[in-house]
Amino acid sequence: MSTVTPLTLAVGQEAEPRAFAPMTRTDYVKYQGASGDFHPLHHDEVYAQSVGFPSVFSVGMLQAGMLATYVTDWIGVEQIRRFKVRFVDQMWPGDELTCSARVAAITDEPGGGKRVKLELKALRQTGNPALLGTAEFVLDEGALAA
Repeated sequence: MSTVTPLTLAVGQEAEPRAFAPMTRTDYVKYQGASGDFHPLHHDEVYAQSVGFPSVFSVGMLQAGMLATYVTDWIGVEQIRRFKVRFVDQMWPGDELTCSARVAAITDEPGGGKRVKLELKALRQTGNPALLGTAEFVLDEGALAA
């Protein structure tokens, strides 16, 4: 459970980055099995190369799930109100993903609490972003009295 409250956050604050282990073809296949999307670009090396890619690559939603896990582990899944990502670059076998978050704004929420807006990044080991995004959470100030 998250211990983040409006009093423990400040605009400009950054969460501790989190690296996800180098991705494998097996990771891609597991995700494809869970999602039900078996497009051969994500598991068939010969097919991927035949259409001009150097190898198979991950579906962007796998990285989006990692980024969502990272940020909800920090703030809390119950508090999330919005999560948006933009896919920037493919993830290839062997790539490592490092997620980071920065508090962009904290505003009053009608009816109480604070809305926390975050800027999110998921970078490949090259430093290039695989995903960029935003998330919004509503934190209850009433929980601070406990």
